[in-house]
Amino acid sequence: MSSHYQAVNWNRFKQTYDLILISAVLLCLGSFGLATFALYPDATAETVLIRGLGLTALLLLHIVLCIGPLCRLDRRFLPLLYNRRHLGVAMFLLALGHGTFAVIQFHAGGDLNPLVSLLVSDGQIGRLSAFPFEWLGLAAVVILFFMAATSHDFWLAYLTPPVWKALHMLVYVAYGLLIAHVALGILQAERSPAFEAALGLGVMIVLGLHLAAAFRERHAEAESPKAPSGWSDVCAVDEIKEGRARIATVAGERIAVFRHEGKISCVSNVCRHQNGPLGEGRIVDGCITCPWHGYQYRPDNGQSPPPFTEKIPTFNARVVQGRVFVDPIPNPPGTFVKPVVIASGNRASEGRK
Repeated sequence: MSSHYQAVNWNRFKQTYDLILISAVLLCLGSFGLATFALYPDATAETVLIRGLGLTALLLLHIVLCIGPLCRLDRRFLPLLYNRRHLGVAMFLLALGHGTFAVIQFHAGGDLNPLVSLLVSDGQIGRLSAFPFEWLGLAAVVILFFMAATSHDFWLAYLTPPVWKALHMLVYVAYGLLIAHVALGILQAERSPAFEAALGLGVMIVLGLHLAAAFRERHAEAESPKAPSGWSDVCAVDEIKEGRARIATVAGERIAVFRHEGKISCVSNVCRHQNGPLGEGRIVDGCITCPWHGYQYRPDNGQSPPPFTEKIPTFNARVVQGRVFVDPIPNPPGTFVKPVVIASGNRASEGRK
């Protein structure tokens, strides 16, 4: 994004990304099919297809959930994040295929509508070994459908970022439902503990990465001490690298204090696109650039460069004896705040609207 920005649509990176994704999905399905027929020669093609689609969808969901914390722990994983929605949509299509073929295979031969037959099956809710685990899978697919259907940026703008983000956080509900769906299905159909062990390992990896990322960021969540004037003491000026930011929390709001060309500016840490962490990005061509998808904002007014119209809140800042103080009350999105000049020997300087 910049004043010279042009929509790129399907650029080379996106094409390579999706080509690798499609190849990996086909490889997983093919490998599963070959291994299954080699171990179980009597297996039917329908059963192999149903299980292969389910396994591939579950693996892809684990990858989707691991990308976020991996990017927090190591910035080299960021390229995987740029088009994570493609992974999510592919995962939903695989899960939908798994569910559709399963319903046709096991519920289409009776007098009832297949979906009605699924909902009134003879499962016993009070017994794990007979629980109708298909219900859990159906609920998860419904959630994934709404996420996939609203994955385009049109819905992000229409629903507003907070609502869109809340909707897409339901992926963790879907994940829990799918884990229960698979676990109960394994319990009722398989006897080898290897399946439960593999499923448990996947859950441990997802939880472990999220806990590690949260532990890594614990310093950013700590509330900055209040200065006597009511402003928050964020950090020392020397702690902020040129073109970079220091993330802090003031009055419950995460902010990003940027240093650029000998000046200090403070904005909200939340990108208007997908709530990306602006403070983890850097200033490119005079604009704060989100590390997730490249959305840009001017550090002095929080506005995206023309022709874009996104705006983020700004904060008043001061530099007193080499330390940065921030007013915890945010300015309306797009409000100009004069950057604070970092002057050597200057005891105090201030940026105001």
